[in-house]
Amino acid sequence: MIIRRQWVQLIEAAWTERPIVWLSGVRRVGKTCLGQSLPAVTYFDCELPRVRQMMTDPQGFWESLSGRRVILDEIHRLPNPSELLKIGADHFPRLRVLATGSSTLGASTRFRDTLTGRKRDIRLTPMTLADLADFGGGDLRHRLLRGGLPPFFLAPALPERDFQEWMDAYWAKDIQELFRLERRTAFQRLVELVLARSGGIFEATEFARLCEISRPTVVSYLGVLEATAVAHVIRPYSTRRSTEIVAAPKVYGFDTGFVCYHRGWTALRTDDLGALWEHFVLNELLAALQGEPLRYWRDKAGHEVDFVLARRGRPLMAIECKWSAADLSSENLRAFRSRYPEGENVVVAQDADRSVKRFLGNIRVTIEPLRGLIRRLFPNRQKEKQSPSRKR
Repeated sequence: MIIRRQWVQLIEAAWTERPIVWLSGVRRVGKTCLGQSLPAVTYFDCELPRVRQMMTDPQGFWESLSGRRVILDEIHRLPNPSELLKIGADHFPRLRVLATGSSTLGASTRFRDTLTGRKRDIRLTPMTLADLADFGGGDLRHRLLRGGLPPFFLAPALPERDFQEWMDAYWAKDIQELFRLERRTAFQRLVELVLARSGGIFEATEFARLCEISRPTVVSYLGVLEATAVAHVIRPYSTRRSTEIVAAPKVYGFDTGFVCYHRGWTALRTDDLGALWEHFVLNELLAALQGEPLRYWRDKAGHEVDFVLARRGRPLMAIECKWSAADLSSENLRAFRSRYPEGENVVVAQDADRSVKRFLGNIRVTIEPLRGLIRRLFPNRQKEKQSPSRKR
């Protein structure tokens, strides 16, 4: 079994703070294997009827497991999962539980209590740089084309049929069971469009026309995609200036493999790499931020900064994503800094092997490898990110 050390350490740290860790992530992203890879755990698959029967008496169930580390996989299959977790957290303080599900806790009516103060949330993303090291390395282009779901990444050939089977299972097991949406054709059309147009500004009216549904329905469906992590909604950074985009979000598909599949790409051209690299950088940032807000910036003249990190008490960090450092341009950063002069400008370049500071005109820029940026943003995680490659 492959140990995804970055995520194991994140779970272990969360357990020191709260008795329950809610591990969410899309279907086949590796939640089950990650849970089973944890040391000294007792595993329960809540999809099995006999397991669900064991949990009809929550107090008796937890008494038999007092003081253990317990994995409750696919917990949304229970009729009232939040009740079970609440009893465990409140009455068995030595218990440690990892509960897994596809959506955020409380995203559907199945969860009647969000367990405030009793849990930590962890969103498992498709494979990160640290995961690539744990999986034996490999060409980044392979990761971009196949995507970051482990079975798809490890498949001997491009698993085109599996992408559609995944979509069918997503509708049947996640959407129908948790949200009970009725218009399958319209919903799946929206998913396909989001993936095919991934990384663009989301115009709800245009998507409504293409899917032949109302604008409020599109907004509702997008909320479902966001809750199940199939779409990442990146909202604009703005101080409500008249020259800025203040409302329209950018929407990214959750995985580069699905973006490639819905764009009809079976091989990558040089022109494809920049957009996919931006998706990969976003995946890495979301894995590290774990819920901290990430924004983008755009003005009405068309200047755009890929990502803006606005952390409390710190200057704004502007992040641009470039496949090659040779493609640097200061125009977008200059427009951004004319409005927000304080903060660091970072260009995350795929071909950068070390941090280099440069001036582009009057704009000071740090050219940074992606791994280096994550280490700087989260210095306490440096050891866990380095350990897989150092051990190899």
